[in-house]
Amino acid sequence: MSLDTVVEDIREEARARAEDIRDEGEARAEEIESAAEADADETLENAEQEIERETEQLREQRLSSAKLEAKQKRLEARRDVLGDVREQVEDELAALEGDTREELTRELLEAASTEFDDSEALGASDRSSGQSPQEGGDDVSVYGRADDRELIESILDDYDGYEYAGERDCLGGVVVESDQSRVRVNNTFDSVLEDVWEDNLREISNQLFEQ
Repeated sequence: MSLDTVVEDIREEARARAEDIRDEGEARAEEIESAAEADADETLENAEQEIERETEQLREQRLSSAKLEAKQKRLEARRDVLGDVREQVEDELAALEGDTREELTRELLEAASTEFDDSEALGASDRSSGQSPQEGGDDVSVYGRADDRELIESILDDYDGYEYAGERDCLGGVVVESDQSRVRVNNTFDSVLEDVWEDNLREISNQLFEQ
């Protein structure tokens, strides 16, 4: 075999080997590229899922916040309505006059008088007969609205030891006190309304808002 033949064989072998290497490189490159594309697709998919989760969480948070805000506004509106109703009732109580006001004031004073000793208030028999109570009890101070002074003083004519002692900022009714027996009774329209309002607030709310 001549030298030229040997050289040519070596060249052919080198070229063949080079082709194999190139083919292997291309195949390897394709594998790497394919794997990279798969990783990229997975990364993109994961990112999209994460974005969806975050978007859903944000949506839920905003929805929850909106619901809470709406609830607060409804509660505020209801409080305003209840406040208006309460104010209207107070105005109507303050505007009572004539026999109705006198009757209520008498009843509230009579109820307050039962908190004191029998000597400080009309006895049951005295009241039924229209006579004045027995004397000798503690002095009892009665306070009321300035506009009700004459009314209260006229009612107190039936009570020995009771006297109108001054004004109270109230819608009506009386506050009755005795230093000797250390008793104080708040029987104003305001206090009665407060008790009635608290006891019936749920029912009032249900009626107003049809719950």
